[in-house]
Amino acid sequence: MQRAALLDAARSLLSDGGTEALTFPALAERTGLARSSVYEYFRSRAAVVEELCAVDFPVWAAEVEAAMERETAPEGKVEAYVRKQLELVGDRRHRAVVAISASELDAGAREKIRAAHGGLIAMIVEALGEMGHAQPRLAAMLLQGVVDAAVRRIELGAAEEPDAITEAAVSMALRGVRG
Repeated sequence: MQRAALLDAARSLLSDGGTEALTFPALAERTGLARSSVYEYFRSRAAVVEELCAVDFPVWAAEVEAAMERETAPEGKVEAYVRKQLELVGDRRHRAVVAISASELDAGAREKIRAAHGGLIAMIVEALGEMGHAQPRLAAMLLQGVVDAAVRRIELGAAEEPDAITEAAVSMALRGVRG
C-alpha cells in the first residue's frame, strides 16, 4: 500500500510540476512518510519514474491499442494512434510515461523504457505497411517522433491550443508536410 501511495504521489507531483517537482522530500510530504522511508522503496528519482513507466506504460499502450482496434482502415488506425496518445497527455496516470525523457534516468531505466516504447511503435507498423510504406518500421519511428514533438508542445503550454496541436499532428501523420 505504501508503494502504491508513493507512486500515486509521484504521479501527482509529475502532473503538477513536471520532473523537477518529483523529489524525495516532496514524496515524503505527500504520503506522510519520513524521507528515509521513501528510500526503502526507491533508490532514486529515476527508479520512481522507471516503476511508474512499468506500471503506467502498459495501460497507456492498451488504451492506444483499443482506440486503434475500433478502426478498420489503416488511415483510421494511424489517426487513432496519434489522437489517443495526445489525448492521454493530460491524464496524470500517464504523466510518468511523458516524463521518460528525463535526462537523469540511468541506462538501465532508459533501456526498459525504450523497449516499452518499441512495443507502442510496433502497434502501428502493420497499418503503415497497409498504407504502402516501403519501410513501415522506419515510418512508425518517424510518426512517433511527430507524436513526441506534439506531446512536448502541449506540455510546454505552447501558444496553440492542444486541439490545434493534435489536428496538426494528425494532418502531418496522414498527409505529410503538405497539410
